Amino acid sequence: MKTTTTVLLHRSSISDMPPTLLFLRPALFLFFFFLSCATSDDLQTLLSIKKSLQNPNTKVFDSWNETTPICSFTGITCEPNTNSVKEFNLSSSNLTGPFPFGSICELKSLEKVALGNNSLSGPVSEELKNCVGLKFLELSYNNFSGSAPDISSLSHIMYLYMNNTGLTGPFPWKSLDNMTNLIVLSLGDNRFARAPFPNGITTLTKLNWLYLSNCSIEGKIPAGIGNLTELINLELSQNYLTGQIPVEITKLHKLWQLELYQNQLTGKLPVGLGNLTNLQLFDASTNFLHGDLSEVRLLNKLTSLQLFENEFTGELPMELGEFKALKDFSVYRNKLTGQIPLSLGSWSNFNFIDASENFFTGSIPPDMCKKGTMTELLLVQNNLTGEIPQTYANCNSLTRFRVSNNLLDGVVPRGIWGLPNVHMFDVTMNKLEGPVTSDIKNAKSLAQLLLADNKFIGELPSEISKASKLVVIDLRNNQFSGGIPVTIAQLKQLNNLYLQNNNFSGSIPESLGSCVSLSDINMAHNSLTGTIPTSLGSLPTLTFLNLSSNQLSGQIPWSLSSLKLSLIDLSSNQLSGPIPEPLSIEAYNGSFSGNNGLCSQNIKNFRRCSPVTRGSGELRVVLICVLALGIVSLLVCLACFFYLKKKSLRDQTRSWKEDSWNVKSFHVLSFSEDEILDGINQDNLIGKGGSGNVYKVVLENGIELAVKHIWNSDSGDRKKIGSSTPMLATKRWGKLSEFDAEVQTLSSIRHVNVVKLYCSITSEDSSLLVYEYLPNGSLWDQLHSSKKLALDWETRYDIALGSANGLEYLHHGCDRPVIHRDVKSSNILLDEFLKPRIADFGLAKIVQANSSKDSTHIVAGTHGYIAPEYGYTNKVNEKSDVYSFGVVLMELVTGKRPIEPEFGDNKDIVSWVSSKLKSKETVLSIIDSAILEPYKEDAVKVLRIALLCTDKLPALRPSMRTVVQMLEDAGPCKLVGIIISKDGNKLKESKVNDKF
Repeated sequence: MKTTTTVLLHRSSISDMPPTLLFLRPALFLFFFFLSCATSDDLQTLLSIKKSLQNPNTKVFDSWNETTPICSFTGITCEPNTNSVKEFNLSSSNLTGPFPFGSICELKSLEKVALGNNSLSGPVSEELKNCVGLKFLELSYNNFSGSAPDISSLSHIMYLYMNNTGLTGPFPWKSLDNMTNLIVLSLGDNRFARAPFPNGITTLTKLNWLYLSNCSIEGKIPAGIGNLTELINLELSQNYLTGQIPVEITKLHKLWQLELYQNQLTGKLPVGLGNLTNLQLFDASTNFLHGDLSEVRLLNKLTSLQLFENEFTGELPMELGEFKALKDFSVYRNKLTGQIPLSLGSWSNFNFIDASENFFTGSIPPDMCKKGTMTELLLVQNNLTGEIPQTYANCNSLTRFRVSNNLLDGVVPRGIWGLPNVHMFDVTMNKLEGPVTSDIKNAKSLAQLLLADNKFIGELPSEISKASKLVVIDLRNNQFSGGIPVTIAQLKQLNNLYLQNNNFSGSIPESLGSCVSLSDINMAHNSLTGTIPTSLGSLPTLTFLNLSSNQLSGQIPWSLSSLKLSLIDLSSNQLSGPIPEPLSIEAYNGSFSGNNGLCSQNIKNFRRCSPVTRGSGELRVVLICVLALGIVSLLVCLACFFYLKKKSLRDQTRSWKEDSWNVKSFHVLSFSEDEILDGINQDNLIGKGGSGNVYKVVLENGIELAVKHIWNSDSGDRKKIGSSTPMLATKRWGKLSEFDAEVQTLSSIRHVNVVKLYCSITSEDSSLLVYEYLPNGSLWDQLHSSKKLALDWETRYDIALGSANGLEYLHHGCDRPVIHRDVKSSNILLDEFLKPRIADFGLAKIVQANSSKDSTHIVAGTHGYIAPEYGYTNKVNEKSDVYSFGVVLMELVTGKRPIEPEFGDNKDIVSWVSSKLKSKETVLSIIDSAILEPYKEDAVKVLRIALLCTDKLPALRPSMRTVVQMLEDAGPCKLVGIIISKDGNKLKESKVNDKF
């Protein structure tokens, strides 16, 4: 209606024209007629696009209707003269489903299409080539599938953003040859098929932004890259590039950012690199570059310099200390020598330094936190000397302080103990002295206190209990004295307590049983006296207990029998009485030696325990009566207790079930939330973890489920479920919380080797995850616990291959790679047929395009499985999972745990296995004795794969896809028959490969 009115008005104005212009009336009439038709066509096209989209965010399209001029549609910009659509911009509009590219190209005046940051899926249609007038195309950050279409017809394009689209397969690189007007070309973070560097790009001389990171380019960087003299940004990271950095790159004088990290580049930094005086961000880390860093000395505008994991030698240029803009500096794992410039970081808002694993000498630069902005000081494994500078005592911004494995001496400045934001304080293997001061009460964020192998003295202050987030306390091999503070029991998150080889005295606090998260306790080689606290038997996660070489007396508490200990060592004490029968097993041989007062009915080399002394008949009658009366009283009390408990449970469960629950199902469900809620009680508790409890729920139809109930550390009004201790509560998750994001991701996973998530059940206060139940527990249980089975090699191999397939799917089969970040044998669950499932995604992280910049404040993972790069960098990628999986392979082959006393202090299974590679005999000696002789060669093949997975350099570790291929090639041989002679004697065993 509005269009018709407009034309009539124009007709009226034409009739009033002077006679000399009347001859223009037919032409003007045709112009407005075609304008009307064009506008009408664009309207119908836009409405058809709206109709085809699956969009939950309807507000975007509120204005898209026939009564509104199309130039007022949200996201639409028109040509001012013709009112035809010029720009179509629905970026970040929560669009889902396929997009009708064929329809949008019907907009004849279209110059810009922006669809980035949505959830569009399906293929990018070949019809996109019909948008021949496009100058701007943005499809980034979507979930498209299939290959990229031929877009060679888009010869006018100036800005092409197709990074992180989800597209796979071969990319039509030749399509770019016609795009001579390109200013921005962004194709990174796509899993394209591997292809050589597209030389045609070097002819696009108008480019100022080239982003080709992580898109499977291989071969050498062509010398023609020097033709792109307008470039301000060049990113070629995370590809398969080889050869040297071409010297022609030094012609790019306008470069602001140069990213080459995580390739296979060799050679030296090109001569003339110092000519790039506008360079602010330079990252060539994780390559095979060598030579010195003299070319860097002229790049005085740098704000970030990342050259870690290379083979650089020589000294750092002293000019680095005068760089006034430098904030981030990382050169760890090179072969650099000399001093770190003492003025480094003193000019700018310096953020972090990581110069670990080099050969630096001299002292720690004192002024890197001069501006009060430094977050990480990482100088592990060098030859640094002198004291820790007093200036860092006031550096409240620090989150990680790591100077271990150096030659530092003197006393740690008092204020450093109490830095409020430090979560990791690591000074192990130095010559530091003095006490831990009471300032530690201010260390509110401290999670890891690592002081091993120094000369610290004095008592451990009781104020350590105020550092309430402590997870690891490692004080081994020092000269601490005095008693163990009773207040240590207040550290509810404490997981590892290592106090061995000190001079601690007094008794072990009974209150230590309140540290409900403790898994490792080592107090060996001290002067502890008194009895072993009975409360230690109540620690639900304790697996490692070493109290050897002390002066402990009394009996071994029977409560320890209830623990699932992988190691217990009470040797060389003054214990007496019987060894509890459940502990009298072969696995604990040697654990009780050096205690002359002990006796046992089962363990050899111990005297037999005497029967109970028999008194007079009257005394026996009295004792029996007293015992019987006590038992009757106990039963009555228990009956009353359980009656009241069940009544309270019914009341609480009724209240709990009345909450408003939201069920999100990811599979067809054969149960209701009521059935699940009914099963969440203490009787069904089967496990506890850092994030909550796990319950086994058996449905009426006999199906067994595992239900994880998430802990809440924030909520003040915790709800009780079935018991008052411990209180079970859940975190209040925000609208777009990590919980929701994780559940949304895991819900889409469909793989036979990843545990199945049926649904989530949430209310305002509670979050439940309902998984399939795996009856054979974890791989850890079957390898290391008292429930372990005699797994043959074929079963172990099947577990290895199945687990690898599950991880390969997470890394390569999802829309965006999922990094598990806590791969370990206890997170590999086994079904009734011992088939593996990857489980427990509490630390899982979805890889985003900027994953290289992702950071974590706490080292994610479990001691013994953590990749070494976690200690030096916050960059997280799939190769960290590969390392952890390599540790699991070593467990399967050797039968050893990741940390064993026989490995030695500060050694793990990786270093132990590496030390046994001297000869074939030493390699075979570490194969688990439970593996039969015919299969040991097959086990060695898998051990080789494990060594590749645990390479110190992430770039040298294979991808999980490659690991699966290698495991398939290393498939075991099966004994398939026995040839019997005529007289019935076995002649030989024959074996063939599994594949045949």
